[in-house]
Amino acid sequence: MRLFAPAKVNLALHVTGRRADGYHLLDSVVVFAGVGDWLTLAPSEALSLTVTGPRAAGVPADRRNLIWRAAELFAPGHGAAITLEKHLPHAGGIGGGSADAAAALRGLSELWQAAMPDDAAVLSLGADVPVCAAGRPMRMSGIGELLAPLPPLPPLWLVLVNAGVEVPTGAVFSTLERRENPPLPDLPAEGWPDAARFAGWLCSARNDLEPPARALVPAISEVLDRLNTQPGCLLARMSGSGGTCFGLFAEEGAAKAAAEGLTGDKPDWWVAAAPVLA
Repeated sequence: MRLFAPAKVNLALHVTGRRADGYHLLDSVVVFAGVGDWLTLAPSEALSLTVTGPRAAGVPADRRNLIWRAAELFAPGHGAAITLEKHLPHAGGIGGGSADAAAALRGLSELWQAAMPDDAAVLSLGADVPVCAAGRPMRMSGIGELLAPLPPLPPLWLVLVNAGVEVPTGAVFSTLERRENPPLPDLPAEGWPDAARFAGWLCSARNDLEPPARALVPAISEVLDRLNTQPGCLLARMSGSGGTCFGLFAEEGAAKAAAEGLTGDKPDWWVAAAPVLA
């Protein structure tokens, strides 16, 4: 069994508060891109995890990996040989580990003919796992447990860029100037007729984590500056808590040309052009 674990991209992310237990409250527009990791599952007497692929370095193959912890949410006594083919940057702000865990949950449920774990158990793996398990464009709020489908989106392309510089998530959150910010602007029930108008709506939203991340990691500003100068780029912004950034495009050709140019200029950066999945 082979499963795709697409990159999760926060097109907008508002921090709207903080609970007494320290968890931040979010309001976010989440989409998935046609680039990601791959999982292969095969029957086995015991549980095992092997990590391969161009981004395998540094990815644990034991209980530290969310895939392993996802498997443990099912009743004991099952086995599976799981291979993770890693293509997304590790800790890149595009939900790689969460997407992998969500794919594992779906695949193991089918392989073992077992019910999916309940919502609270899925959330226990991380705030991004429920939306990755949903696997389609969503408005995500609360601490990640509240999901609502987005209005219809026009065809969109993304250019994802990561400069390979680690972004300390804890430090990003701790240096936020404000934690009680307004939620997303109203979403039109009928959706957006084209990419330009969707980009215009996104411009009225923001990523509240981008300013502190840029202050901590100047490379993010360089990535965004590069994306903003690409022909056809409608909007450039950081995804999640960083450090992957995205450029939003209406046309496949412009997105692929931008990715090719950025790869030529910065061969040490991770760059990928991909459609937004419906």
